[in-house]
Amino acid sequence: MSFLIAAPASGSGKTTVTLGLLRAFANQNTAVRGAKSGPDYIDPRFHEAASGNPCLNLDAWAMTPDRIVSLASGAVPLIIEGAMGLFDGAPLDGKGACADLARILDLPVVLVIDAGKMAGSVAALVQGFSQYDPHVRIAGIILNSVGSAKHERMLRAALPGTTIYGVIPRHAGLSQPSRHLGLVQAQERPDLDAYLDSAAQMIAQTCDMRGLQALLKPISQGGRAQQCKPPAQSIAVAQDAAFAFCYPHILQDWTDQGASITFFSPLADDPVPNVDFVYLPGGYPELHAAHLAANQRFLDSLRASQAQIYGECGGYMLLGKTLTDAGGVTHPMAGLLSLETSFADRKLHLGYRDLTAHAGPFAGHWKGHEFHYATTVQAQGTPLFEATDAEGARLPPMGLIANNASGSFAHIIDAS
Repeated sequence: MSFLIAAPASGSGKTTVTLGLLRAFANQNTAVRGAKSGPDYIDPRFHEAASGNPCLNLDAWAMTPDRIVSLASGAVPLIIEGAMGLFDGAPLDGKGACADLARILDLPVVLVIDAGKMAGSVAALVQGFSQYDPHVRIAGIILNSVGSAKHERMLRAALPGTTIYGVIPRHAGLSQPSRHLGLVQAQERPDLDAYLDSAAQMIAQTCDMRGLQALLKPISQGGRAQQCKPPAQSIAVAQDAAFAFCYPHILQDWTDQGASITFFSPLADDPVPNVDFVYLPGGYPELHAAHLAANQRFLDSLRASQAQIYGECGGYMLLGKTLTDAGGVTHPMAGLLSLETSFADRKLHLGYRDLTAHAGPFAGHWKGHEFHYATTVQAQGTPLFEATDAEGARLPPMGLIANNASGSFAHIIDAS
């Protein structure tokens, strides 16, 4: 069956609970996979480190139910970490909330509640979430940030008949460092295993592991959903600390359909492999702009490549003329697109996108997501995508295409 970890709101402790559970089950030799609701590149890598198994993105806004079932099914059960609050999705109808995954996959929900500033009021909160939607089943709760034994007694007294899977005390030592897009990436934390082991120990000591394990049953195989077609049969994918934001399901789609994928590192000054398509994913190029600007072997090989070259968010910025970092220093980039971007004056761009491209390697209709703080100083040339937001409102055209290079700030999630 598997289950979904959700919460009334962001900041309730879902990620720490999920990681602690994944590592604790792995320590018990219980096979389990992690999955993340919605468009997230960072949490899934923590899930993989915790469980030792690949992590999925399951996006109820961008993916069809058949696609979600096809990705989620398998012999190994899932623990899915929700995003935001249980019923929080894209406006106006809330589509894409993790509650949608609970309905599509018929999963029980374990609700993580930050109880640090409440006592009896927790009863009204639990009752509201349990009764709000009869198609979303709250199997039980985990009380987080409980201040004392007396506080726990007050909370339990307010919740007769409620299944309480865990009571977690306040534990500031398990907070995680973050930067502007979220947590610092898993591969950047030398203390990652120690952190995960600490989270697992805390969860094992404070949660009903047998009760939660009883929810862990595989999701039965659904019909095979349509996959994303590979843009070419030989593909090179940039992969390092500056370019790490790839959706595994898209790369798997390409290999399932016979494409060969080679990975290379712009930060290591690797030359671009001799392939038909070069994919530069998103990431944190702004943190490594000076390093990238100095890697002439990589940049020269990118400029000389005869392949189709596609940049997504961070990769798009690399394809431009210049990138100005947060300190106001401007660095030359590849110059394949007439684009100048900057982090000196940050502005949040966030939301789901319906995308249509009439040319380039991703011609067609796509579901995507935009999440970045970079500003466009200048962009000249032919736009790549027509775009609307999740409410259907038309947005300015996104991205650029010129010769064999194209890209945009949008992250493609799935074919529309």
